Amino acid sequence: MKTYTIDQDIRLGCIAAETFPDGVKQAFERLHSRVPNPTGRRLFGLSWPDEKDSMLYKAAVEERHPGEAEKLGMEPYVLPKGEYLGLDVHDFMKDIPAIGRAFRQLLDMPGVDPNSMGVEEYISATTVRCMVPIGPI
Repeated sequence: MKTYTIDQDIRLGCIAAETFPDGVKQAFERLHSRVPNPTGRRLFGLSWPDEKDSMLYKAAVEERHPGEAEKLGMEPYVLPKGEYLGLDVHDFMKDIPAIGRAFRQLLDMPGVDPNSMGVEEYISATTVRCMVPIGPI
């Protein structure tokens, strides 16, 4: 486990998954249809527990300029700057449930709100960084 600092807010364009976890792949497919070449942009997955004990999930891509999300028909969201506790999951496509296990481990750490947002940052085609905010964001 490691602490990561996001130095400045990151403006994102998001596509919500209709269901979790089954709708995650389709959310990313819809995102890629609107931003077919995300080269040079950071890709994220954002998740929160809802009031029904299910998960809300959004596939997200970093905006190139303010207002781009709306122009592309996506929901704008700002990932807040701050400190995040994180774990990298390597070869995640070979073991998708490893992402959930990483988040459970992070959410069990002292000082982490168990209802906080989960942030997946896709570092490469094979590595995802799972992060949760530390303290108030």
